[in-house]
Amino acid sequence: MRRPSIAVPQVLITDPDDRDMSEDDTSAREGSLNWLEHAKRQLMKLGASFFLFGLINNVLYVIILSAALDLVPPSTPKGIIAFCNIAPALVAKVGWPYILKGRIRYTKRLLGCCILSVLGMLVVALLDSLYMRLLGISFASFSSGLGELTFLQLSTTYAPPSIAGHSVGYFASGTGAAGLVGAFLWWEVRGLGVQTGVGISSIMPLVIPLTYFFLLPAPSAFLYHNSLTSAYEDLTSPVAALSAAPYTPLATADDHDGEEEGTLESGPKRNVALSAADKWRLVKPLLAKYMLPLFCVYLFEYTINQGIGPTLLYPVPSSEDHWILSKIIHTVRDYYPLWQLVYQTTVFLSRSSISLGLPALPERLLPLPAVLQFLILVTLTYESAYGLFGDESEGLNILFVFLLISIEGICGGLAYVNVFYRINHEPPEPSFSNDIERRKQEREFKIGSIGFADSTGILLASIVAVPTEIQLCKAQIRRGKMFCKGL
Repeated sequence: MRRPSIAVPQVLITDPDDRDMSEDDTSAREGSLNWLEHAKRQLMKLGASFFLFGLINNVLYVIILSAALDLVPPSTPKGIIAFCNIAPALVAKVGWPYILKGRIRYTKRLLGCCILSVLGMLVVALLDSLYMRLLGISFASFSSGLGELTFLQLSTTYAPPSIAGHSVGYFASGTGAAGLVGAFLWWEVRGLGVQTGVGISSIMPLVIPLTYFFLLPAPSAFLYHNSLTSAYEDLTSPVAALSAAPYTPLATADDHDGEEEGTLESGPKRNVALSAADKWRLVKPLLAKYMLPLFCVYLFEYTINQGIGPTLLYPVPSSEDHWILSKIIHTVRDYYPLWQLVYQTTVFLSRSSISLGLPALPERLLPLPAVLQFLILVTLTYESAYGLFGDESEGLNILFVFLLISIEGICGGLAYVNVFYRINHEPPEPSFSNDIERRKQEREFKIGSIGFADSTGILLASIVAVPTEIQLCKAQIRRGKMFCKGL
């Protein structure tokens, strides 16, 4: 007879120290999860803030160019609008980083930009004199150039570099969206007349201080414990891969006070200012690496848009042969707005590449967009002057131009966002790596010093585009294509 077995209950004896450690681990995990949720919200606010900064800062530039035909008398060359919309911005981008010294007071500068933009648009809206309207456009242009410079420099106050890159990515996306939004807004309000349409647009700059004071997180919101670094970097992927360089928190909540922006709360407040020799030492390595590719991209891009694009004209497609095109193109004048729409759309998409989570271009490939832009410029010049597929293949010609202009916009957007993204990941000068205030000013100067390259390219393109358009039109007339003469 078998003895009944008795199950002996197993008693787990837990060491009090182990229980405390388990509770500590649970608390730590909960704290990490809460911090990550908080970080996500802060990143969303940061991205939204810089997107609005880019959108509002550039949208007035687009509105003024879109309204050029309505702002000046028919006898006035429209190029004068483009010049007044570019030259003052170039002055701002050269003057502020290269001439002024010391700390940047972001609050005062942004409020000044806002006031100048509103004033410029009101001058354009309320005064009928040509010279006063050109003065108002110049005010808005100067404000836009200084604003772009300031927002790019503001991104450097966020640490680590992946957060600064996150800011630049969304700012670039906003500037790309400005092309579409500005053209759409002017299309909607132009029926109200110049005074009312531009007057309504003058309230848009007020979004910038509202965003700065009430939406933008302080740089101190992104200071975190080293143990959470890898988890935090995952939030900003793929930019995390490039943030291996050491960083130092460069700003605190005092940023919004408008006085000592960009300083450490516990750090010494010293009068540090970069000399002309310091600035030249910092700029020299950037000339071929960042400035030349950006300058070339904008020179080729705006030569295409302003000099070649207006001559890419074809017969109005018939509904029998080209059903889709006939819904878009009703007159020969519709081609140029179509090319601009294609360009602005692809620029927006490519400038949004970082904010959409796509990897940044490798540093060695930064000149590639400029090379492609040059090839597109040469190809479109030949197409305009001589025709690649013959005048009888209008559908193929239009499709080919559509494809090339799409690539042009993609190259332009990628060049812009990747150059400024990469400059935000430049390591500090080794000799001054422990001087926090100097490092801060060097980072601000580096990203600010790049800005004049694109404006210089645009300004030179506006000069080159005039004879380019004239000569291409003459070449078309010589082969019997008379569309440009009738515009």
